[in-house]
Formats: sequence, structure tokens, C-alpha cells
Amino acid sequence: MVQKYQSPLRVYKHPFELVMAAYERRFPTCPLIPMFVGSDIISEVHGDDGATRVIERRCKLDVDAPRLLKRIAGVDLLYFIQKNSLDLRERMLRIEVHNETFSNRVIVHELCSYSVHPENEDWTCFEQSASLDIKSFFGFESMAEKIAVKQYASSIKKGKEIIEYHLKELHREGVTHIPRWAPPAACATEASTLTKLKQPVVTLSCAGDSRYRTDTASWPSSLSETGHDKLEADYIRHYLGDLTPLQESCLIQLRLWLQETHKGKIPKDEHILRFLRARDFNVDKARDFLCQSLTWRKQHQVDYLLETWAPPQVLLEYYSGGWHHDDRDGRPLYILRLGQMDTKGLVRAVGQESLLRHVLSINEEGLRRCGENTKLFRRPVSCWTCLVDLEGLSMRHLWRPAVRALLRIIEVVEANYPETLGRLLIVRAPRVFPVLWTFISPFIDENTRKKFLIYAGNDYRGPGGLVDYIDCEVIPDFLGGDCVCQVPEGGLVPKNLYKTLEDIGIEDIRLWPETIYQSVSIAKGAPHEVLVEVIDASSVITWDFDVCKGDVIFSIFHSKCVPQPLRKDLQGANSVQLIDRSWQLGKDYIAVESPLTCKEGESVQGSHVTRWAGFYLLQWKLQSAPPCAASYRPRMDEVLASLQVLPPRCRIMYYTELLASHDFRGSMTSLESSHSGFSMLSATTTSSEQSCCSSTVSR
Repeated sequence: MVQKYQSPLRVYKHPFELVMAAYERRFPTCPLIPMFVGSDIISEVHGDDGATRVIERRCKLDVDAPRLLKRIAGVDLLYFIQKNSLDLRERMLRIEVHNETFSNRVIVHELCSYSVHPENEDWTCFEQSASLDIKSFFGFESMAEKIAVKQYASSIKKGKEIIEYHLKELHREGVTHIPRWAPPAACATEASTLTKLKQPVVTLSCAGDSRYRTDTASWPSSLSETGHDKLEADYIRHYLGDLTPLQESCLIQLRLWLQETHKGKIPKDEHILRFLRARDFNVDKARDFLCQSLTWRKQHQVDYLLETWAPPQVLLEYYSGGWHHDDRDGRPLYILRLGQMDTKGLVRAVGQESLLRHVLSINEEGLRRCGENTKLFRRPVSCWTCLVDLEGLSMRHLWRPAVRALLRIIEVVEANYPETLGRLLIVRAPRVFPVLWTFISPFIDENTRKKFLIYAGNDYRGPGGLVDYIDCEVIPDFLGGDCVCQVPEGGLVPKNLYKTLEDIGIEDIRLWPETIYQSVSIAKGAPHEVLVEVIDASSVITWDFDVCKGDVIFSIFHSKCVPQPLRKDLQGANSVQLIDRSWQLGKDYIAVESPLTCKEGESVQGSHVTRWAGFYLLQWKLQSAPPCAASYRPRMDEVLASLQVLPPRCRIMYYTELLASHDFRGSMTSLESSHSGFSMLSATTTSSEQSCCSSTVSR
């Protein structure tokens, strides 16, 4: 497996020329890097005007590896080739490194660059990327990979410290300024003119991108970002917390993947980081986890929940939970008096779905409060604390429909709000609590269970109790504190507020059954087709779909013939085919769009301005694997295995709408039919257009 690393943008608040002088002090050897034994210059080429210099070195490394492994490999030192390309005119240094030792077994490639900060020409930026691919290593591939990753991570951490050390060394020697490169006197005028022509006009603004700012005294007013800029190391430290170099790399890799597939509609960085933490920074697992959650949010329009959800009066009066100040770490504090809550009465009065919506609105409010506290306290606040009072908990709380609703809520929250609970304080736990815990604990993630602190009786008042986590002045009055708590006291819900099972649909806990998106599975040879009947020419067909699984080919056709009645797929998928098998392309129907291949995870929005009235067909079909070479004959075991495997399928979630021409505003980002639901978790929804005839497709 190829191991990759991508650094954030690191900033030195020093001019490029001074940083280069500090960098050169690392050669031919650097005592601050014990594994860097030395280096020899292989070649050195200078430009005619002195502006460019290319130096190639052979570097020797003494890797800290087990002696047995070194003896098996037969080497004590590893040799790498480093090529430094310095351009003083453009003020840029490009560093390329590859391994010379074991080059037929191991492929190591590193690319680094120093350049001028885009918003401050007296600052220097540094970026670094690397890849490691171990083909074979004497049967010790896994061990060698772990050693290499560990050594590289330690060298990354020291890299900036070494540059800072040499910069201080230069300052002690009285070197505080190094003049920029200037062309020779003979051609100074000509070179100056050429430089002015080449340089773009850059307007610096005080409202520049906050990710490039390293002055912590100026904090941006919003944490929403467009996602197309580069993560800066100081931004990560101030807004996201202290991450190891490899954790930073995982964040950047997942963020880049989202930029490529979601085209700007990516979640905020803190949201991406939560999913990475929930999967121990495994990028592939976190990506699948996050994509499922984004699909769920979009399908059920969760981003608009705080704007659209108004709790029923029953919940306002009898749901004994609410926000209450912050804990000692600056986390928002939520109090839930579960023992005082009539769970059966609430389920009978409002139903499981309303309870689920209410809990989701609490989580959305928690995310909002975390963002506010991050700006208020000027340090990362990514989760909240929950204080649960169990006084009054009894067997009536174990009513099975209520327990089932609780398990469903836990399941949804665990799947879509990972790493949002910083600490759970359970106080006054009665004897019946272990019974309830037996029901719910299997549904709670192991990492989440580690955050639980349970106090029986009055233990919460002593050392190690609430005072260790909550300031005395905000401890609620019902727990012996002095702070008045505005959380409703709960109590029994009057039975005259109960609804019938038919009214609340107690067995149907779907969230937003009126969702505008439809989900469909597509099998090989069974495309899904949607009919749009156009009465007036120049109407606009709009679409918005996500590829949840597999790869699809999207096409649009026009036909004057009326399609046959709907024909369902018989292969287990729920797709619908409308184009008759006897129809011929170009005769019975024509393509009005070039086929568009959409990869798994992509979100596609677009529109088509119709030229004629009639019937338009939107088609999604499974992209087939490329055919094998004609000379290849599959083995018998491959044929038998293929017969036992289910046919490939893909899944999409789509929405279409037909607009009259006078309702069309002409902008892909301002279409009234654009219901992409990422407004709260993502920055802004931008579109990249692929024009074909009269249509535009944005992905």
C-alpha cells in the first residue's frame, strides 16, 4: 500500500532570502538531525545572470532500525538524491528527493517548495508532500514501512524547528536582512521591464483569507471557508487543535478528495476532523463514513433544521433538557433531567420522529455553540459536555417503545455526529440504571463510552465530582449549586395530549418522509430513466443528484414518441426503464447531451434549456468495466467465481424539476431548484461548468 503525506502550508515570518540563508546552513551536514550523516554535491549549474541555481546532492542517512534488519538488508546507510532548483527572480526553491538505495524494491519520492507568501512578500511559505511504496523488502515489508513512517514523521516535526534555529543564529550574528536578487547592471533596465510585465496585479485587502493569517490578534468573523484554499499550519493550531504531522496530512488528503468530488460543497474543516478522529485517522474509512453522513444530511435537509424546526408545545413544557452555560474547558454544557422526563408520555404525545428531530436540533445547536465558543475563547472547541440527572429514574422509563426510540436516536446521532460529545456526566444514578445501561451500551461507540463519568448518590459533590469539570457558580440549583437552571422540570404528560398510533405513526420513524430527493439502485443492463414532459419550448430542466455508490453515466434524450408504461427492473434493483428496446437512437429518440461519466461520491447539478416540446428522458446507467484484451481467456475458477457474485450495482439520489423559461435566472448557483443541502456544514456551493450545446452541467 502506498503511504502518502501532505503537509499544511507552513509560514515563516521572514523574507525568502533570509530563509534561504538559514536553509543552506543545513549542508553539508546538520547536527540537529542525527540521522542526516552528510551530503556531497554531485552537480551544480548556475544561470548566466545568477538568478537560477540547480544543485544536486547525494545525501547519506543513518536510519534508526533494528540491527538485524540492517544486517539482512546488507547496508548501514541509505543514500538519497536531492535536487534543489532555486529561482531568485521568482523567489522560489523547489526540492525533489528520491531514493538511490533499494530503488528497485522501494520507491520514495518527496517534493518540497519554499515560496513568497501570497499576502505578505516579507513572509515565506513552505509546503511538503511525499509518497512511499515498498514493493518488497526481504519479507519485512510491514516492519520497514512502519520504521520509515515513524522516522519521516519525526523529521517533519524537526524541520521547522531547524529553520527557526538557524534564523536565530543569523540574527545573533547580526544578519537581519539580505537584499533581493537584482539583475546585472548591463541589462537591469530591460530585466526590470520584463519583470513588471510578468507580475500580475495583486490587490491586498484586510479581508484576506483567514487561513493565510498568522496574526492571532485578528480572528475572522466566520468559520465558513470556501474549501479551495490551502490549510495553513497556524490556522490548524488555532481553530482545530494540535495535530501530529500525520494527522494533518490525513486531514488535507481527505479535504482534497472532497474538493475534487464535491466541487466546493465540502464541510467545514472541524466537521471533517471529527470523522477522521472517529475512524482513528484512517482516510478511507473516514471518507466512507463522512460521505454516508453527507448523503443523509442532504436527503433529509438537516442543514435547515434550526431554521425550520419548531418544537411542539408538549416538548417545550415536558422535555426536561436545555443548554446551560459552559464547563471549565469552555465547552457548551447541556443538561438533561432524564429521571424527571415522562418518556412514554412524550412518545405517545409527539411520536418518535418528532423526538428524533428535536434531538437532532439539539446537536445542530451544539455545533453552532462550539463555533461561537471557538471564536470567543480563541481556542478550538469542537465538542460539548452533557450533564444527565437520573434522579427519579424507574422501571417506567423502560417502556419498550420509548427504549426503542432511544436506541434509534443513539444510532442516528452516532452515525452523523461523531466526536461531538466531550464528556458525559451522569449523576444520582439509581439502582435501576444498570438495567437501562445493558440496553443502550451496545449501541454506543467504544470511544464514546470512555467519556462517561457515573456518580451514584451524592458522590458528585465530593472530590473528583462536578466541581472538577464545572465552575461552582454554574452548578445547577437542583444539584446543590447557586445557579438557577432554566431547564423545564418535566413531569407526567397529561393523557389528553396523547395521540392515537395512527396519528403519530409510531412504527414509522422515517425522518422527513416528504424529502424532495429520491433514491434508486441501478443494476447492469437496467438503467434508471425519468420522464419529463415539456409543453413549451425554451423551458429549463434542472437536476441535482449524488452518486452514492459505484460510477454512473448520465444522459439526456428527446423523443416525440410517447414512452411505454413504466417497466420495473427484475434484477433486484428499483430502477425504471422507459426507452423501448425496439427504439433506435437517432431515429426514435436523440441525445441532447453528451454522456457524462460521474464517479462515486460526486455531486452533480445542472440544467438543460429545451429546444423542442415533447418528451425528455433523463437516464442514469451503470458504467461498465473496461473490456479485457481479446487474447485474454479467463480461468475456470474465475468464471465460477463470477457466477456466484451478485451483479454490480450503483446507487444514486436525485431530484429533478421543470422550470418555465421566465422563471429561469440564468445562473447555475442561483437556480430556485437548487436544493443542495450543505449550507450549514459547508462553505459556499460553487459550480464548475461543462457546457454542451445549450446546457450547463455543474459538478
